[in-house]
Amino acid sequence: MEDEKIVGLLLERNEEGIVQMQKKYNKYCGAVARRIVASYEDAEECVNDTWLRAWNSIPPHQPENLAGYLAKIVRNLAISCYKKQHTMKRGGDSVTMALDELSDCISDGKRVEERMEQRVLTDAIAVFLRGKDEMKRSIFIQRYFYLMEVKEIASRLQMKENTVKSILYRMRKELGKYLQKEGIYL
Repeated sequence: MEDEKIVGLLLERNEEGIVQMQKKYNKYCGAVARRIVASYEDAEECVNDTWLRAWNSIPPHQPENLAGYLAKIVRNLAISCYKKQHTMKRGGDSVTMALDELSDCISDGKRVEERMEQRVLTDAIAVFLRGKDEMKRSIFIQRYFYLMEVKEIASRLQMKENTVKSILYRMRKELGKYLQKEGIYL
């Protein structure tokens, strides 16, 4: 079923919308959640909570990109789950490392996740990424939205890990400069 029809069903408060959403996006949302939480059961719980959150938020929201909307919901749920599991641990795990890398250019003592939710910052990052070529944009999104490991990104794009690391490093530096130029002081 097409996304517009699914959103239409949800707007009408028709439960068939949830059924169709699950059929179409269950694997996708599960993949997003499993990148963040290690446990299959926790990922499944995040995915199930995603359906409820989508049901409760549509309406008033009417997402243009249902896949992106669901990915954002499941990602935020998985990050919350991850934080609960790792409140006492800090260290070399991939999720913490990805968020710490990004915090170098967007941090003022608040957590990166909180800053990313702010509309102005989100819009500025979107504009910054639109100015980059498709490959760089893809690398940035895979690392900082989907929280993929550098090794996995390099493998998918048939690149060397050091090349991916270098691109990410330069993009973080450019993003920091861009945000300062735009008057977004972090």
